[in-house]
Amino acid sequence: MKIMVVGGTGLLGYYTVLNALKKGHQVGVLALDDINLSGWFPEEVSVNFGDVFALSEEELVSYFKGYDGVVYSVGPDDRITPPAPSYEFFHERLVLHCAKTLRAAEKAGVKRAVVYNSYFAYFDRLYPDVHFAEKHPYIKCRVEQAELCISQAKTMDVMILELPYIFGSMPERVPLWKDTFLDRFANGKKTIMFPKGGTTMIAVQHIGEAGVGALMYGEHGKRYPVGEENHSFDYFLDIMMVTLLGKKRKIMHPARWLLGLVGKWMRKDEFKHGKEAGLNMEYTMKEILTRELYIKDEDIVSTREELKMTTGGLEEAIKETAIACYRNEQFK
Repeated sequence: MKIMVVGGTGLLGYYTVLNALKKGHQVGVLALDDINLSGWFPEEVSVNFGDVFALSEEELVSYFKGYDGVVYSVGPDDRITPPAPSYEFFHERLVLHCAKTLRAAEKAGVKRAVVYNSYFAYFDRLYPDVHFAEKHPYIKCRVEQAELCISQAKTMDVMILELPYIFGSMPERVPLWKDTFLDRFANGKKTIMFPKGGTTMIAVQHIGEAGVGALMYGEHGKRYPVGEENHSFDYFLDIMMVTLLGKKRKIMHPARWLLGLVGKWMRKDEFKHGKEAGLNMEYTMKEILTRELYIKDEDIVSTREELKMTTGGLEEAIKETAIACYRNEQFK
């Protein structure tokens, strides 16, 4: 199969390219010219520079001609805090530009496409009484992204991968975990304050396997929840602290009502500065970070078997993430 990876120089796209090459596919990349790619890919990878958010549908068609499959691995993800209202920001980038890109691929004759989505869309289906999509603009846009990309396809199969917490590193780029997560703990304090919840986790190399596997074996219109292990937040916090400091830090779990007040203050502060997170922080604190938000084991196994994914490497990937966040500076 000849595969084009849109966003192939980002973390998920990079590992998708590597897995596609490992499986013997021909691979092309469409990405921003924002980083030195020397030594990243073998010469047979066709690297094309272009911004899918700026290119027109007709301009994109030319990039996809001759390809059998496309993997859409472009954000932004929920850790970005854009100008308010955030729905407009995420809807434009996650829904409209993704749909435009897939229409261009279909016009170019591409027969199979995979979209990297979020496991929050899975939980929106699993827990309809929580109303995740109604409360969080980012989740609403992820749900809309999948619906539009599937519904508009006429001659092309579209598969959606719903991705959880992902750990791993790549050349040059500093993981998003640094600015949005770990830096808050680099303050010399002995105690970490963090909600008592948990999440589904996976090592990034298995995302590459899932993307290529969905192109090869996936069913049109199907949403695949992707994961490997379910753990508390303490699990990966402990691994990161030991990796960076050589020892654990004490972790305390504030009460849910207190976290709700903190989230409400954070949201008010966002609006004060003209911004709005894609996840409503008040509800994120009360309904996401304080609960065990796990993909069901049977769903993890079903996806793994259907897409022919392997397992393993999560703890090492968490360690690699922590190290990559502070390659050139000291963590306190």
